[in-house]
Amino acid sequence: MGRSVLVTGGNRGIGLAIARRLAADGDSVTVTSRSGGPVPGLAVVRCDVRDTASVDAAFSAVEQEQGPVEVLVANAGITQDQLLALMSEDAFTAVLDTNLTGAYRVARRAVRGMIRMRRGRMIFISSVVGLYGSGGQANYAASKAGLVGLARSLARELGSRGITANVVAPGFVDSDMTAVLSQERKAAIIGAVPLGRYAAAEEVAGAVAFLAGPDAAYVTGAVIPVDGGLGMGH
Repeated sequence: MGRSVLVTGGNRGIGLAIARRLAADGDSVTVTSRSGGPVPGLAVVRCDVRDTASVDAAFSAVEQEQGPVEVLVANAGITQDQLLALMSEDAFTAVLDTNLTGAYRVARRAVRGMIRMRRGRMIFISSVVGLYGSGGQANYAASKAGLVGLARSLARELGSRGITANVVAPGFVDSDMTAVLSQERKAAIIGAVPLGRYAAAEEVAGAVAFLAGPDAAYVTGAVIPVDGGLGMGH
């Protein structure tokens, strides 16, 4: 058995690619989903990051099966896009509660074991939108920008305990979400990306694997963009 790893929202898309990469690297990986439905080749635990009791129960299950979580990947997230003038307060707060406060909930629960072990890696999955901005996504961008402040605060707070906190900020990724876009919208997106293509989810997973691995032992408080140059390091 390798390290105990938990990937929130790891049942599909980027989260699933991350989980599979870390498992292939030899770690014991559990993914969370709201339904708790099976994911081939991976352990799954039911968890709603909006609910503190659900988060605590999920961590307790993981700790019993594979030990205290040493690598946490906070990936769970949602979107509810709308122009600001039409965006309801519920739509704004729902996205913040899942994407940002949800990350706080899982980090707070994970840190208990990490402090006792005097080691740990926290990796927060943000977005180029959180740094670059996007019309119609004020809620999503605010939540993803907030992850940078959260991670950098934790990096300062927990560094003396041997715990790192970093951010990966993907750009547009080839996924179910982008597959439904019109050809015109796809062309506009790709036209704005210097590398001229979408990212593969596995490329995002590679950045996470680096931050989780031994070569990143002295990296903390960093934001690594995987966006084809779209954000240019914003």
